[in-house]
Amino acid sequence: MSISSLVSQQIPVSNVDDADQHGRCLTINVLRFNPQLSGDQPRMHSYQLRETQGMTLFIALNEIRETQEPSLLFDFVCRAGICGSCAMVINGRPGLACRTLTASFDHPVITLLPLPGFELIGDLSVNTGKFMRALSAQVESWIHAEPASQPGIDQIEAKMEPELAEQIYELDRCIECGCCVSACGTKLMREDFIGAVGLIKVARFRLDSRDQRRDADWYDIIGDDQGIFGCMSLLGCEDVCPKELPHQTQIAFMRRKMIAAS
Repeated sequence: MSISSLVSQQIPVSNVDDADQHGRCLTINVLRFNPQLSGDQPRMHSYQLRETQGMTLFIALNEIRETQEPSLLFDFVCRAGICGSCAMVINGRPGLACRTLTASFDHPVITLLPLPGFELIGDLSVNTGKFMRALSAQVESWIHAEPASQPGIDQIEAKMEPELAEQIYELDRCIECGCCVSACGTKLMREDFIGAVGLIKVARFRLDSRDQRRDADWYDIIGDDQGIFGCMSLLGCEDVCPKELPHQTQIAFMRRKMIAAS
């Protein structure tokens, strides 16, 4: 059974008590499926709970797990939008559960699905770490420098202009949540595409004055359809990035640089 047919089986919530002084009655529709359990099948399950002031989807899911469904699987760590663990598809759009207020939805029915494009652990939990580790190895996301220039215990730290440090920091704010991967049309069609998160990593290290790689070296890594030339410029990555990173600007800039280096 397809995801779309499962979602169409949502149980509508009644409007009774929606205007109650204690908050709306929310219906949270969750895709339940644990591939580690023999015979388990994907299905949508609906949970009702009372909305409270300042409630986020993270709070709502924890309440469901504590009071209704202890077996519900989802990920969280920081609750502050900086770890990326709680990313999921929220009413058809990738986002962070800890940063999404239930009050931001006009309708009291909210549908949650796991991020596509990643290995499913169970329910709303996916293995983004496996993808990110392989990606870091593929684009070699670490400083490449000659041994003589490697920092030592008695060596003075390399100087960097504040403006350059700010540019690097802007790209370093990526939290590897996977939202951009799940919103990328190319990535969902091609498993070998490195996605916006990979291109942002490349852009970050290309800026770093301590990294001695040149554009010809970067071309060997991203100068094909798996890299910069595989991007269809749909820019779903920029639309859903919780950190509002400049994907559009960086992808266009890197594409011009790689064309020049080819």
